[in-house]
Amino acid sequence: MNTLTWTALTRTAPAPELAAVDAARTLWALTGFSLALLLGFVAASALETRTLEGANVWLKPAKFALSFAVLYATLALVVERLSVAVRTGWALRMTLAAMVLATWTEMAYIGGRAGSGLTSHFAVATPMEALLYSLMGVGAVTLVVGIAVIGWLAGRDAAAELGPGLRLGVRWGFAMSALLTLVTAGYLSSNSGHFVGVPSADAAVIPLLGWSGEVGDLRPAHFLALHAMQVLPLLGWWLDRRGKPARLTVHTAAAVYAALTLAVFVQALMGLPLVRL
Repeated sequence: MNTLTWTALTRTAPAPELAAVDAARTLWALTGFSLALLLGFVAASALETRTLEGANVWLKPAKFALSFAVLYATLALVVERLSVAVRTGWALRMTLAAMVLATWTEMAYIGGRAGSGLTSHFAVATPMEALLYSLMGVGAVTLVVGIAVIGWLAGRDAAAELGPGLRLGVRWGFAMSALLTLVTAGYLSSNSGHFVGVPSADAAVIPLLGWSGEVGDLRPAHFLALHAMQVLPLLGWWLDRRGKPARLTVHTAAAVYAALTLAVFVQALMGLPLVRL
């Protein structure tokens, strides 16, 4: 990309009230919003007696609220280190606008379905349910693409307060998280459920995580894919703190992490559990 195109993407809006909007503050606000939702769902679960697929109806919305809190806190920690031009530029502002819309609609759908005692995922029994599930998929893709765009902007921002290791970790971690999530979550959403195989009614699961210990489960690979955006930047940050060269280590770690994620994904496709219990 040439200098003129990069300048256009990072150019601040001319209106003072728009130019004053800083993407880092927006991301921290989204983190707070997600934590407030989490607390609300946890409080609701304490008063709720209904269950859905063997768990409290508010468990899934609470998990998604926690996931959004982690996502936006991670993005905020990176974005607040970017230059003012990028933080207030059009590219980042438009990306965040799309991600905010996707977050609100995703949580409204998941929370609304839970409140009605209905599942939100793999619900395609009626044309309306199929449409809403497809729209939720569009929102998920929007969020994933947003992660990739922010990682690309961070990698391009020469004035960002990012050490060489952290910059590489963000660039590779965000890109890998987006790509691997599209692969794993894309297959997961087209599947009839989380499992490859049919677990027995009393099948053992991995404590806390709930992943199957009897048949293939697609969620472990999806989990690894999502969290590449935390693992690799943390590695790069640690290398910077230790004053160690980062390029070879981060590149090697990225390759190993991608291979591990794909291996866990293939293992699930073969109908094998992550750990047999």
